[in-house]
Amino acid sequence: MVIIRTGRLVVALSAALAAFTSLTWAPPASAATALTVLPNASRDFKLKIDPTADWRAYGAAIRGAEASGAVTRVTPLQVAQSAQHVGRAALCHDTGLNGAYRYDGFCWDQGDDNTSAYSAGGGWHPQGFTASHDYDGTSYHGHNLYLASWFYGTEASGINKFARITIAESTGDRVTYGHVMLVQPTGNDTSGNFTNLTDIHADGMVWYGNKLFVANGGELLVFDLQYLWKMSTTSREETGIRAGASSARWHQWALPLVARYHTGERSDPPRACKGGSGPICLGSLSLDRSTTPHALVSGEYRSHAARGGGRIARWPLSDANDLPKADNGEAVGTTSAKAGYSTPVWQMQGVATDGVWYYMAGECPDTWVPDPIARGAYSCIHRAQPGDTPSVLTKAPSLTQNLSYSRASGRLWGMNEWTGHRVVFSIDPP
Repeated sequence: MVIIRTGRLVVALSAALAAFTSLTWAPPASAATALTVLPNASRDFKLKIDPTADWRAYGAAIRGAEASGAVTRVTPLQVAQSAQHVGRAALCHDTGLNGAYRYDGFCWDQGDDNTSAYSAGGGWHPQGFTASHDYDGTSYHGHNLYLASWFYGTEASGINKFARITIAESTGDRVTYGHVMLVQPTGNDTSGNFTNLTDIHADGMVWYGNKLFVANGGELLVFDLQYLWKMSTTSREETGIRAGASSARWHQWALPLVARYHTGERSDPPRACKGGSGPICLGSLSLDRSTTPHALVSGEYRSHAARGGGRIARWPLSDANDLPKADNGEAVGTTSAKAGYSTPVWQMQGVATDGVWYYMAGECPDTWVPDPIARGAYSCIHRAQPGDTPSVLTKAPSLTQNLSYSRASGRLWGMNEWTGHRVVFSIDPP
């Protein structure tokens, strides 16, 4: 259920009509102008996996950790309803969104609004976004849950140190949530343990069935929410099982990795993926339920300095095990993209589709924002059909990240990362 507070979203009809008639788009100089179909996507874009090292080994270690008795399974709803944190059930910052699209949303608490991975003391930055409308097309057992991914860093030692996810429930009047550390299983069936996942930016995220996909540049990380663990203690900085007790860097919950796919060579550092050519980089993620099979949609980020847009790929999913559909028909194996596109949208940090239109969050044309890369400048949500030139749908919160489309409500969701101005929002596109 999406609750729209129309009282604060009233827009004069003349202003709305003016907004609709001004949806023009001017590409930056020397940039491509269309959402261009890439004819060799199936040949060039691969999700590769070693079934033994990148799948079975993690399963064995998870079984060993659970056999120790040091971890206890919980559900996503239990984490959300723990009310470890209480958010603000309204948009608490300016968004730039066009009111004609009946925008709505919520905010994190003050601490999570202001934490920063670029601060001297260290902190967190949000990136990926998904929701229970991705989980099964509607909700999670009747509850509206929203998930965000975050990376940790410090000013002195750099970013991409650790990653966590947030699981939130919004009833329209109240937002509660908890944070979950992402961990990597170690050991085997008889001696299982886990440690921190490192060198991780957690760029994008999709919740599909029991699986949670997290993009990390040159790799796709897969987690299984059936193995969502409660820790024995939150008083330790260390991560793992020691003396019969589990901990995850002060977090009450942890989620272990179950599979790891690679777009390049398995030995490549995941954050070394540059994008633009060669193996595709996985940045933003979203889910398209309009096709059979359903598709994971990935977007590639390229900086303003790269002077060009990134690439988009569509990856088929298996309804049998909620994983990328292997080319050879096995449960786990290499998956080839079924379609690919290049986009003229610079600094694309989110892409989603309703089955007809592709929506892309990125840099605004200077016809919309005079200095689109200035600190705090609005992002823009662009849209286009394959082969066509994008138009700007609306301005959006600064540094808008992942987008997610709900077929159940017809609404487009998004989230931004600008410290001190963070929101989770949705709009009703035309």
